[in-house]
Amino acid sequence: MPIECVIRAAGAADVGAIHAIYNQVIATSTAIYWSAPASLQERTAWVDARVAAGFPVLVAEREDAVLGFASFGEFRGPSGYRYSVEHTVHVHADCRGQGVGPRLVAALFPFATALGKHVMIGGIDAANAASLRMHARLGFEEVAHFREVGHKFGRWLDLVFMQRFLDAPGSARAAESVV
Repeated sequence: MPIECVIRAAGAADVGAIHAIYNQVIATSTAIYWSAPASLQERTAWVDARVAAGFPVLVAEREDAVLGFASFGEFRGPSGYRYSVEHTVHVHADCRGQGVGPRLVAALFPFATALGKHVMIGGIDAANAASLRMHARLGFEEVAHFREVGHKFGRWLDLVFMQRFLDAPGSARAAESVV
């Protein structure tokens, strides 16, 4: 059953919850290939840098509790890649599989389009079948499968890149990839 929640811009008061969710994901999954937990200062700097660059940081909230967060940033820096962004989305373990992740990712699309972005990319652990399915349902297509490029929990990890075109509403490509 989907969780009812509100998607909104993150504020300074949300950084603690974002930090806790991020570290929970690091400690328990291969969704993030880091092994060491992030500091609160690192997560604060990450949020501040995204906002300063004009990128959204969104949270899903229910009854004053942050259930997950999502954002995007430049893919491989500016210049020739300036029309592509890579997103991140993480949901609290108690709320996964209940529609929070797809709502967060879909809420990023209008922001990316408004910034003139053409493609949104997601890097997903190949063993994360739920995330791969979620992205496919949102119109992402697998475009690359990198074998054994990560290592965590004593094993090699494959990384899948998926992309979704973000062309303006009404374009032929946008009509093909409707959420």
